[in-house]
Amino acid sequence: MLPSNSQEAPASARALLPIMLFLCLFIGVGSYLHWQGVEFAFYQLPAPIAIIPAIVLAIILSKHNINQAIEQFVGGMSNHNIITMCLIYLLAGAFSAVAKASGGAEAVVNLALNGVPSWFLLPGIFVVAGLIATAMGTSMGTIAAVAPIALGIAQTAGIDPVYMAGAVLGGAMFGDNLSIISDTTIAATRTQGCAMKDKFRQNLGIALPAALLTIVLLFVLNDSAQLENLAINNPLSALPYLVILLMAVFGVNVFVVLFSGIVLAGGTATLSGDYPLLTFGKDIYAGFSGMQEIFLLSLFIGGLSSLMREQGGLRFIQQWVGKRVNKAKSRSFAAQNAIALITALTNLAVANNTVAILVAGDLTKQLAKENQIEAARSASLMDIFACVIQGLIPYGAQALLIGSLFSLSPIVVVSAAWYPMILAAVAIVVMLRRK
Repeated sequence: MLPSNSQEAPASARALLPIMLFLCLFIGVGSYLHWQGVEFAFYQLPAPIAIIPAIVLAIILSKHNINQAIEQFVGGMSNHNIITMCLIYLLAGAFSAVAKASGGAEAVVNLALNGVPSWFLLPGIFVVAGLIATAMGTSMGTIAAVAPIALGIAQTAGIDPVYMAGAVLGGAMFGDNLSIISDTTIAATRTQGCAMKDKFRQNLGIALPAALLTIVLLFVLNDSAQLENLAINNPLSALPYLVILLMAVFGVNVFVVLFSGIVLAGGTATLSGDYPLLTFGKDIYAGFSGMQEIFLLSLFIGGLSSLMREQGGLRFIQQWVGKRVNKAKSRSFAAQNAIALITALTNLAVANNTVAILVAGDLTKQLAKENQIEAARSASLMDIFACVIQGLIPYGAQALLIGSLFSLSPIVVVSAAWYPMILAAVAIVVMLRRK
């Protein structure tokens, strides 16, 4: 949970103004420039710059003095989840840069293209990302491992990189949502007080149909060229990718996975004599540098979320939804909607699905208990809608990471994230049937 230096403030809609200002600047300016025909419109106002006015506004709105407000902001930046994401960014960027420079990316892409039918490349990447995320329990680690391979496949096979990025993001969110070792699953089951297996069953009945529909859609969108078998000049250079994917499947810690990949990618190339050790070091640093934008934005979002929570913004969301449940005719259906909506709106504000579940957990548990909703269903709805929002917000860690690795705007990435959209639709249908 985000750090708190004082007792929780009363609910305040005003506390949500900073995140609204950031979204208006970031999305509004990019959209306007896009309509004006400006190339790379969403890169003209970098997100870390667009969020600065929002941070200033949040500090001005604080009821504490400026020193305390800045302390709250820095406390949010240093939150465990934020720092963890930033370290993953750095390692993912380094691995991607080293593997590309040492020839590993080309080798593994050629292996994949030789082994998978061209008509199944796009849905195949979704399935691979989903399996790895389920085993690994982290969408970020999955994206870091799979995205460089997926990008190379898209470029070689002539698949639209936007669709490929959306397939990776969707698969990663599917596995993260369903995995029994995921932070979101653990947070949902603990806050709602249910068994892991019960929540898994509830989730599976919604996530699996959504995944199957996504696979069908990706199959329809798949438009790769027919390729002849491609030559693999140095099969050993593909070893780092294969090792990290295998480690991911067995649930090895994401930091160990990425660090091992960097060492193996650089080590195998250096031993072959074609990759000087000093170049290896420079490429690692180049990978770090490539993650600068999302590194800064993640830190700033962590600090901004802390300020909004301290000022009562999240409490306002929770109370606003709760009041509408009490007025509804079908309390059970309304309560399920409220659990989903509270989680979704909280996730919009904090841009972290695990933190959103932890922050909203007490209120959703109370709603479930008062309206005779099973704890497993409540946990499942929280995890699902946190997953939906996290996969669709352009300022979320997952979209930012894929956008950086694919050189795409995160807004473009989430526009092709079909799985979270389909998951939301399936979940709503299921809630309607279980009134």
